[in-house]
Amino acid sequence: MPTVIVDGREIEIGADERLNCIEAARRAGAEIPHYCWHPGLSVVASCRMCLVEVGTRDAETGQTSMIPKLVPACQTPAKDGTVIVTESEKVKDSRARVEEALLIDHPIDCPICDKAGECLLQDYHFEHGQPERRADIHAFTSKKRDMGPTVTLFADRCIMCTRCVRFTREVAGTGELMVNARGSKEEIDVFPGYPLENKLSGNVVDLCPVGALGDKDFLYQQRVWFLKREAGVCGGCSAGCSIQTEHTQDTVYRLKPRENLHVNKWWICDEGRYGWHHLHDPSRLVEAKRRTASSDADSVEWADIVTGLKADLTTSVSGDGRLAVAVSPMLTVEEAWMLCSVAREIDPQALLAVGYVPTQGEDESFPGGFTIRGEKCPNRVGVEHVIAAFDPSVPRWESLLEVVERGECTAAWITAAYPPAGGRPATEVGSWIDEATAARFAKLREQSAGCLIVQDMFDSPLASQANWLLPSAGFAERSGTWINHGQWAQSFERAIRAPSGVWPEGRLLWNMLERRGLYDPNVIRREAAAASPALAALAEDLPSVGLDLRLQQLATS
Repeated sequence: MPTVIVDGREIEIGADERLNCIEAARRAGAEIPHYCWHPGLSVVASCRMCLVEVGTRDAETGQTSMIPKLVPACQTPAKDGTVIVTESEKVKDSRARVEEALLIDHPIDCPICDKAGECLLQDYHFEHGQPERRADIHAFTSKKRDMGPTVTLFADRCIMCTRCVRFTREVAGTGELMVNARGSKEEIDVFPGYPLENKLSGNVVDLCPVGALGDKDFLYQQRVWFLKREAGVCGGCSAGCSIQTEHTQDTVYRLKPRENLHVNKWWICDEGRYGWHHLHDPSRLVEAKRRTASSDADSVEWADIVTGLKADLTTSVSGDGRLAVAVSPMLTVEEAWMLCSVAREIDPQALLAVGYVPTQGEDESFPGGFTIRGEKCPNRVGVEHVIAAFDPSVPRWESLLEVVERGECTAAWITAAYPPAGGRPATEVGSWIDEATAARFAKLREQSAGCLIVQDMFDSPLASQANWLLPSAGFAERSGTWINHGQWAQSFERAIRAPSGVWPEGRLLWNMLERRGLYDPNVIRREAAAASPALAALAEDLPSVGLDLRLQQLATS
């Protein structure tokens, strides 16, 4: 097995692995500072912050011969016998000088910089910089300009790592960014007439190691040291990108990508990045209501819903009645499992169908391997697996509509929880269901014992007809497991609490099943895994949020 020696510690690497010295050192627990290098981009070795001493140990004699000068760790491969020294006085002195050179012309505007608290220039200065400044502090003029609809450039802060330029060329494939001029006058800029407006543009802000690129949506909104971070999963499409939800006081402030080489690598799209504002939309449903034949919709307490909902459904399906349930692909696997269980307790012949699956265009792939999926829901595959355990035919949304339209059911429970299209405010876009589709529920409303339950985040043509109108939780307000288009299952915890007056679906269904204590998605996940061969992999404990499990493909005839 090939062996690399890092600061006297031997580590083994795979025979086919292609590692540079930064990656090899990490395996030994040594972090080599760097600015320009990123594992998802090409290597340019321009910042010189990662200079280290490197040599080779002879396997036969055990003698080590070192290269006389420092070499960039990002550009130097770690092979069998490679010796890496990361903490010698020579290396430390080099880092301090690089830091000093970067800070000579860098504006000391940390108190007003959005990057303060997560800036590599700050961190590396305190860890590797000179003990005191040896140059005068000069006044600076902030060169601030728009790069596109989502990104602002603070040119004075740029250290010319060129990560952003390489990203637009190699990952997004759009190439809007360039290095303008030469020497001390060089700056990052856009090509004339080509603003930074590709669908992955927000990633350049994450890539920027300093405060040169600012996210307009987050700019001056919150200090990063006040934010809490919860690892989660994006609910914007069936890709199921791994994300960090950054929040405080039950308010989301931004979403950032979380590394997951199986799913999204290091990136997320702008639609997912900015698709959280509906969580705090003032038009959101935050009150449960019940409508009877003799009264308009009245507010109802959740404690009464737990018993009243079950009683109404039981009455509606008594005799020759039947319950039809639309299991939304926005629900988690655990919520879907409990919903199907509740439905089959009330009506053993209940129709369980995959809810409406929103789509928008075709899948769009980028040169860097990232794909934005046209299917705009995170758990269609998971819901199919759940329903298949109860009904192998896995009925679809259209099948449920046909049953309802023919008057073959006396009760329907429609779960939705769909965010507005494109992450825009709910008042600017239409509902997921139109008037014509809602009209297909007419025969259900005409029945004397008919019962329609609609569980959604926003008002809709169908919500106005509901006997029970229940508010839904958003993606950052629920806990459980989603399974993406590629059969990767990711478990996550809620980041924020749902608004006052909203019970997440899991909490309601847990109580309807008369479970004791607080809702625990882990218990339900293991029950589903034990009952469904397709979900058997979920029986494993998921100790860390976002741990991936590849599930067996759902068999289709």
